[in-house]
Amino acid sequence: MITVLAGGIGAAKFLEGLVAVMPPEQITVIANTGDDAEIHGLHISPDMDTVLYTLAGVVNRESGWGIAGDTFHALGALARLKEETWFQLGDQDLTTHLYRTRRLREGARLSEVSSELCRRFVVRCRLIPMTNDPAATRLRTSAGELSFQEYFVKLRQEPEVLAVDLSAAECSKPAPGVIEAILDAQGVIIAPSNPIISIGPILAVPGILDALRNTPAPVAAISPIVGGKALKGPADRMMNSLGFGSSAAAVAELYRDFVDVFVLDEQDSALQAKVESKGMRALVTQTIMHSAEAKQNLALTISASLQDKR
Repeated sequence: MITVLAGGIGAAKFLEGLVAVMPPEQITVIANTGDDAEIHGLHISPDMDTVLYTLAGVVNRESGWGIAGDTFHALGALARLKEETWFQLGDQDLTTHLYRTRRLREGARLSEVSSELCRRFVVRCRLIPMTNDPAATRLRTSAGELSFQEYFVKLRQEPEVLAVDLSAAECSKPAPGVIEAILDAQGVIIAPSNPIISIGPILAVPGILDALRNTPAPVAAISPIVGGKALKGPADRMMNSLGFGSSAAAVAELYRDFVDVFVLDEQDSALQAKVESKGMRALVTQTIMHSAEAKQNLALTISASLQDKR
C-alpha cells in the first residue's frame, strides 16, 4: 500500500499517474482540509474535490479544478440577488457540496462523506481527510487577517503573506485511518503541493508528523518548486515572504525531519549535493507533468525508489 499526502492540483496530477501504474485500491490519499470553507452555507472541500474530480476523469483540464463543461446558472442567479460570487461554483460542482453539507448536518463525518463520494464517482483509491474536525488555515497578510479562500480566490493571492496560522489544525484529531495509513504503508509520498498551506496543515494535525517520523516505510517527497518557481500557485512567493527562500532545497529543509528520498526536477540537479547534505537521498528526474506519460513515468520512478529504500 502507498499513502500519499496531498494538496490540490499538483497532487491530483501526480495521483493520475500513480493510479495508472498500480492498483488504485492499494493507494490511500490523505487530503488537506485546511482550505475547507463554508460558502453560501455549503461545506466546500476544494483540495479533496480536486483529487476526487481528477481521479474520476471529470475535472476541468483547463483550470485544474471544478468539473469539465460545467455551467454557472446558479452563480448568475446569486449575482442577481447581489450576493458575492467571487468563489466560482459550477452547477454540477454545487451538487457535490449540497450532498456533503446535507450528510454532515445529518451527523456523518467528513471521512464518511468522502468515502460515499468516492463510490458515487467510481474513484477506487481511498481518499480521506486529514481530520474530521474544523481545521481552517488563517493567514496574516499585508491586507490583514484572511481566511484561506479570501486570500487564494477573492484577492487572487496578491497580498504578501506574513504568517500562517495553523492553530485549528493543531487542535484537531487525525481522521480515522490516517495514522494507520502512514504506519502500515509500504511507502509514503508527499505530493508536489505547497509545503506551507497544503502539506503544512496536514503535518500540524497531532500525531501525523510523529507517524511520518516513526513509520518503517520509506518516505519520499516531490518538490513543488522547480528552478526557484512554483509550477502552480503562490508557493514560491509565500516561502520567500516567510523567510524560507524559494528553492527546492528550501522545501527539502522543511521536510528533512522525516523524508528519506527528495525528488528534484532535472532543472535543479545542481542542488543534489545540498539536498543530500540534509540526510536524505536526492532523486533527480523529470517532475513537470505535462502529459499522461510524464505523470506515469514520475510515479514509476518514485515507486522504484521507494522499493530500493525498503
